[in-house]
Amino acid sequence: MMCSSALRCFCWIFPLLGILTTVSVHAETLPQAWEIALAENHSLKAAKETVASAEEQLQAAKAVRLPGLSFKSGYTARDKEPQLIASLGPTVMALPIENKYSLSYQATASIPLYTSGRITSGIDASTATIKASEADEESVRLNLKMQVAEAYVFVLRAQRGLEVAESHVVSLEAHERDVLALYKQGMVAKNDHLASHVSLADARQQMIQIENSLDLAQASFNRLLQRSLDHVNTLEELPLENINEAIPVLTQKALNQRSELVALSKRIQATRNQATGVRAEDLPQIALAGGYGYQQNDYLVDEGQWSLTLGLQWNLFDGGVSNHKANAIVRQANALQEQYNDFSSIISLQVRQAWLDLQETQKRIQVTSKAIALAEENIKVSKNRYSSGLATNTEVLDAESLRTKSQYNHANARYDRMLAILSLKRTIGEL
Repeated sequence: MMCSSALRCFCWIFPLLGILTTVSVHAETLPQAWEIALAENHSLKAAKETVASAEEQLQAAKAVRLPGLSFKSGYTARDKEPQLIASLGPTVMALPIENKYSLSYQATASIPLYTSGRITSGIDASTATIKASEADEESVRLNLKMQVAEAYVFVLRAQRGLEVAESHVVSLEAHERDVLALYKQGMVAKNDHLASHVSLADARQQMIQIENSLDLAQASFNRLLQRSLDHVNTLEELPLENINEAIPVLTQKALNQRSELVALSKRIQATRNQATGVRAEDLPQIALAGGYGYQQNDYLVDEGQWSLTLGLQWNLFDGGVSNHKANAIVRQANALQEQYNDFSSIISLQVRQAWLDLQETQKRIQVTSKAIALAEENIKVSKNRYSSGLATNTEVLDAESLRTKSQYNHANARYDRMLAILSLKRTIGEL
């Protein structure tokens, strides 16, 4: 019975281990890496807090329209009772008018009725500031995604470079063994064996350098995902997409969608609204206030009183202070407009550069893919000719170098194209 029970246990364990193994070796995709990075990045969290702060500012601007209620109280102690000198015919008398010790309090409610657009301008400015902060958050998000994408591609590039380097070492090891065998048979000179050995050593040191580059690329990628720097990543290859839209279409997309331009536009709007609000401070301000006040005083008939006040405030002349403040803010808006115009031209240049890079890498892939096949054929012919005594060892080593170089060139063209695609998407705001 115990054996049967153990057998059933193993029947459950082995499939489970198989499932866990399958999950653990599943390659990570770029969208998954983006999701992890976006959830953990501190800069993005800071941008979200900035948006939340702007939202609080908007609520504060809206609250100015609501009724306000204030309460104040105090207890006064004097060294003597205040007195009033009164003349009653020839008699002069000192009459007390307030207590030596007294308690007072007052509760007042007020609401603005008309502010010449001051409150509305403040609300509009705060609303535009929120939109600008949200656009800034989107810029941080896209920049982070681009950083992760670049790190992702750098890891893929380093991994492929290591594969090419290992292939180069394996090929030279095989050639070095062939040359050694021929040397022992007296069919080739010792110089051939030495040259092959030196080439193999050089290939091995190049492989060590690439291994170091891969480790650094992995660490950079892990940092962006808030992982341990020595975490080993298994990443899925990216597809080579085609973007066939013309430069004018892509440029217009970028000008319409780039969050940086949206942020500048909304800040211009917010600044102009602020200037309008400052100018409105010199215009008529009408408010309604009412409340109840109490003053402890034994010499008054009524110590408590209700009041209602309709007030008008109009700053007719302040020496031009408000006007200069408003003009200063308008100048800031004009400066932002110039930045907007300049950045629009920069974006147009970025789109053109990314588009040209994409076209270049596409052509390079076509050329290098053909070169790989030719280089493979060349190394086979060179080795056969060398074995037959019709070619030198140098020709074989040169052919092997060309084969390795063609593989490096093709890999670099592929990963440069991946980066060009990602860069173009980021440039038009669609990453």
